[in-house]
Parts: sequence; structure tokens; C-alpha cells
Amino acid sequence: MKLYADHPVRALFQLISDALAVLWVYLWVNAALELREIINRLDRPGELMRSTGQGFSEHMDKAAEQAAKVPLAGESLAVPFTNMSETGESLTAAGDSFRETVASLATTLPLLVAAVPVLLVATTWLPARARWIARASAVRRSGGMSPEARARLLALRALTTAPPARLAAIHEDPAGAWRSGDAETLNRLAALELRRMGLKAR
Repeated sequence: MKLYADHPVRALFQLISDALAVLWVYLWVNAALELREIINRLDRPGELMRSTGQGFSEHMDKAAEQAAKVPLAGESLAVPFTNMSETGESLTAAGDSFRETVASLATTLPLLVAAVPVLLVATTWLPARARWIARASAVRRSGGMSPEARARLLALRALTTAPPARLAAIHEDPAGAWRSGDAETLNRLAALELRRMGLKAR
């Protein structure tokens, strides 16, 4: 597999672009993790609401039990405490709901923060980089071919990928020259393709 060009300047640019892409992904993933930590800290109020509600309900339930033991008026005395216990249960439920919301945000928001930049890299830099590596690796493997066959293959790639102006500078009818097997034009087209990819002739 050919990862970098043979020409130093082209290879340097490729190395810098790779480093920037990795750094970009690292920074956004790190930012997403930090955001997750910040959001998780918001869970504390929900936890306090839940524990306060539970404690309040337990105290009111005990008070209702004691009030119910009073002769004759016990049931009537227990009602207010029972109602207040239900208020504590509502507070507990609110705390649970708050914590669930925080947990959901702690998962969703960091995921979005990391996914969008990573997707941007995956749809722009990565395909272009993968195409160059595939083409350069194929050129490297073609080193086992005869010089004529290799030149013809590289010339064909130049015909399909190089700008028309650069092809016209080599021959007024480069496609016709390729079909006729014009050795000089084939070599010049092959050299053009290698230069465009930053590779050296082997």
C-alpha cells in the first residue's frame, strides 16, 4: 500500500493533511467527552430532589402511622400526613424525570457534537485520501508490467483524469495517439500522470 507521494513537497502536504484530520477528530471527540461530563454534573439537582422526596415521604408515612394509632380520631389525623407523603412521591418522581432528561442529553448532545465534524471529515478528506492511496498503490503494483504496458496504462489514466488543457499541451489528439500506440505520446502522458500524483517513475 502506497500512503505518501514520492515527491517531498507533495508528501509533506499529505502528511500535514493527515495530521490535521486526526487532530480535528481528536479535538471534537474530546470536546464531546467534556460536554458529557458537564451535562452529567447537572444530575446533582435531580438526585437531591429524589432523595429529598423519598426522605420526606418516609417521614410522613411514619407520622401517618403514629397518627393513626390515636384513638377515635386517628384516621382523620393521618390523612394530612398521607397527603404530604404523596407530595414527597411527586417530588421523587420529578427528580427521577429530571435525571432521565439529563442522562438523555448527556448521550445525545455529545454524540451530535462529535458526529457532525467526524462526518465532515469522512465525506470530504477521507474519500479523496482513499482514492489517492488506491490509485498510487495500483501504480506501484504496475511496476511488474513491461515498460510499454505500464506506460499505456498510465497514459489511459491521464486521459480519463487530467485536465483537457494539459492533455492538449502534450498532443493535439491524445486519445488518437493512445489508440495508435504513439510511444512518445504514451510516455509523455504516463509522465504527466505520475507528476499529477507526485510519484516517480520506477
